Amino acid sequence: MAKRIFITSAEGQTGKSTIALGVLEALSRETGRVGVFRPIARSTEQRDYVLELMLSHDSVDFDYDDCVGVSYEQVHSDPDVALADIVNRFALIEERCDAVVILGSDYTDVGSPTELAFNARVAANLAAPVLLVLGGRRSNGTGVRTPEEMRQVAEVTAAELRHEHAELLAIIANRSDPERLAEIVTAIETSVDRSHDGPVPVWAIPEDPVLVAPTVRSLLTETESELLFGDETLLDREAMGVVIAGMSMENVLPRLIEKSIIVIAGDRMDALVGALMAHTSGTFPSLSGVILNGGFAISPQMRQLITGSGTTLPIARTGLGTYETARRITETRGRLAAESPRKYATALALFEANVDEKRLLERLQLTRSHVVTPLMFEHGLVERAKSQVKHIVLPEGLDDRILHAAGILLRRGTVRLTILGDPQAVRARATELGIELNGADIVSPFDPELRERFAAEYAKLRAHKGISSEMAADTVTDVSYFGTMMVQLGLADGMVSGAQHTTAHTIRPAFEIIKTKPGVNVVSSVFLMALADRVLVYGDCAIIPVPTAEQLADIAISSAETATQFGIEPRVAMLSYSTGDSGSGADVDKVRQATALVRERRPDLLVEGPIQYDAAADPTVAAAKMPDSKVAGRATVFIFPDLNTGNNTYKAVQRSAGAVAIGPVLQGLNKPINDLSRGALVRDIVNTVAITAIQAQGETA
Repeated sequence: MAKRIFITSAEGQTGKSTIALGVLEALSRETGRVGVFRPIARSTEQRDYVLELMLSHDSVDFDYDDCVGVSYEQVHSDPDVALADIVNRFALIEERCDAVVILGSDYTDVGSPTELAFNARVAANLAAPVLLVLGGRRSNGTGVRTPEEMRQVAEVTAAELRHEHAELLAIIANRSDPERLAEIVTAIETSVDRSHDGPVPVWAIPEDPVLVAPTVRSLLTETESELLFGDETLLDREAMGVVIAGMSMENVLPRLIEKSIIVIAGDRMDALVGALMAHTSGTFPSLSGVILNGGFAISPQMRQLITGSGTTLPIARTGLGTYETARRITETRGRLAAESPRKYATALALFEANVDEKRLLERLQLTRSHVVTPLMFEHGLVERAKSQVKHIVLPEGLDDRILHAAGILLRRGTVRLTILGDPQAVRARATELGIELNGADIVSPFDPELRERFAAEYAKLRAHKGISSEMAADTVTDVSYFGTMMVQLGLADGMVSGAQHTTAHTIRPAFEIIKTKPGVNVVSSVFLMALADRVLVYGDCAIIPVPTAEQLADIAISSAETATQFGIEPRVAMLSYSTGDSGSGADVDKVRQATALVRERRPDLLVEGPIQYDAAADPTVAAAKMPDSKVAGRATVFIFPDLNTGNNTYKAVQRSAGAVAIGPVLQGLNKPINDLSRGALVRDIVNTVAITAIQAQGETA
């Protein structure tokens, strides 16, 4: 039977979906297949956006319709029949999962005071312990609740759960007063009974303005606005307030709110120009967007002026009047949407920082799976990086993906960061994107003091190549050289680059400056291939086109060491087009020679070669071709005979098997430098930075 957890609340707008996301993330790190189930859907006409958010999670692979129980209409029509339908539909999901997150109703059904009771009945009938989410704000919107008010809500709600025979697993006070978290926890603890396995855990999560703020995109949708000017990617920035510019600009300016949406009558172009000037001046709060109301046409001259200003600020137009525009904006709720990376990352960071995930999972009696899913492996990378925080330099400071990844890494406390680029430009772009870079050092590669220091060191290192001080001073302003010099001189522990630069541009400075480890003759690379149930190591897929036998042996030994560093037991397969003694030829002989060199240099390693991929990976094939091998059928490290084979194989597995390819991870350097694909996603960058930090931990161990 799958482990189940039922997440419910006693009222609406508690931020229950953010808690559900945190629980789903925690479960996904510990067990195989996680499902989600929504016993009561918001509507039969529109898809439930909370359920869609949960289904978008990387660990969940279910169809929407399979994860829905019944509608509010069915509950009203016959609660008992509805409950039976819920139980039956849940059984269909449960049989396909190791754990299921069940998300209670959202109190969108006005006039139903028994909603909590019905949620409790559902939980009891599904034998799912309840994670109770309490809202830290008063339901009438008059501010935050005191600890005593939270105690009263907890007492009444817990009593209702007991009345319906639902088991209380834990309580989370969400959106709580940040100044009184400890008091709130203490107050709630006094209001609930012990469970059968000890005191009921209570945690409090502070309210975060980012999570409750609507995005500019949602405001444009609600006000039926069309985007006229600006950067569309900034529509996912939060609007932290609203300003109605109904007076002269000298009176509007003192009323501007940081990251707010400003509503301007469409025939007040003077006010629009004033707002744009204030936004770019640096002396007034920056804006998230402008809505021009009234549906007025914009003259060609004004269009020319706005376009020529180069503004990226979203400027939209609606046909609604001022009152209706303002009303719709103020009634728009912030949603934890999958398309808002900042909200998503903020929610997870808050959950991790304030909830004891280990204790929560222990109360669920969740047995850790032997399967290693991509999400579990990626989480392990981040947790290992956090265990000994290292300093990583990111040279490409004006790439939006780098900035988004930096924001995530900083919020989660994964690493210390230095970002290269013009500080004013980097911070301005981060502000536009709604990214907090507090804690990061932003350094110009033209910083005179560092440039002089780096140039002197580079000239000394490359003097044998005829590099003069003047040439060195010019070279080190290149971001790849500047970042590499930071690593060389101990100002950073590692570097990650390549989102905007070629592999050669990223690693050439490392070859010149960092150089290889003692006993290693070549720099090579591996991809960590996270399959559905395990992680394999593929090398070399990015650096050496046609390695010699000696280089293949180097690659194999380095790859085995990398595998060990990331918790993968190395069983090395030296791949060829034949297995054992079945084939001959120069290519096979090279692999045979390389295998012998590995055994000679590292007799402790399990290595087999030459061997075909199927014999290395499939126990059935291995039993027929190499029945006595300790590697065949169980290989974890796959060494390809050349770059052509390796690069094509990793991409084939990535695309055909849905594997997550993490890398390339460079190996053999004295200090960690890693390259990104120019098509890297934010997730890839976060993973690569975590890997680099772990490599740096190994250097200082």
